[in-house]
Amino acid sequence: MNLPNALTLLRIFLVPVLVVVLLTRADGHVFLGAAIFGLAVLTDYLDGYLARRRNEVTRLGILLDPLADKLLTAAAFLSLVELDAVPAWMVMIILGREFVVTGLRNVAAGRGLLIPASGLGKGKMVAQVISIFLLLLGRRYAILQRPGMIVLWVVVVLAFVSAVDYFRLFWREALKPSARPVVVPAHAQNEPPTVERAQPPDVPQRRALP
Repeated sequence: MNLPNALTLLRIFLVPVLVVVLLTRADGHVFLGAAIFGLAVLTDYLDGYLARRRNEVTRLGILLDPLADKLLTAAAFLSLVELDAVPAWMVMIILGREFVVTGLRNVAAGRGLLIPASGLGKGKMVAQVISIFLLLLGRRYAILQRPGMIVLWVVVVLAFVSAVDYFRLFWREALKPSARPVVVPAHAQNEPPTVERAQPPDVPQRRALP
C-alpha cells in the first residue's frame, strides 16, 4: 500500500474519533472536534497531492478517496444535527445526494468505468468544509453561526446541481448504446460445420470405334 492510500485510510479511521469527541460534549469538545476535522481535511489534500506528485494514482485510491470524504462529512453533519446546530432536513438532502452519486459510481465501476469527481463536486466539498468549520466554531462564537448557515445553503444548491451533473455523465458513459451481439440459433450451436466437396466435372464417355 502506498502513502496516499494510507492517508486515505487514516481519514476513514478519524471518522469515529470525530463523532465520539463531538457527541461526548466534554469541555473543549468543539475545539478538539474542529482540530480532528482539520487534520482529516489535511489528509484529503495530501493524499491527492502526493498521488499526483509521485505518480501513485491507483484504482483503489480513486474509489476510496470520495468514500472517505463522504464518511467524514456525513459524520460531521450528523453530529451537528445532534448538537442542534443545523436543520436535519438540509443534512438529509446533502446525504441523499451522496448516496445517489455513490450508487451511480458503483454501477459504473461494475461496468468497468470510473467516474472521477467533477468540478461541481469538488466545489461542494470545499463549501462543506467551510460550513462545518463555521458551524462547529459557531457553537462557541455566535457571530460565526449565520455565515455558517449561508454557506450551508450553498452546499445544498451545489449538492443538487452536482447530482444532476453526475447523472448526466453516468447516462452518457455507462448507458450509451452498444453494438448488438449476433444471436446464433440454439439448434445450430452444437452442429459441426459441414464442408461441401467440389463435384468433378462431367467427363464424356468414349465410344468404341466400329
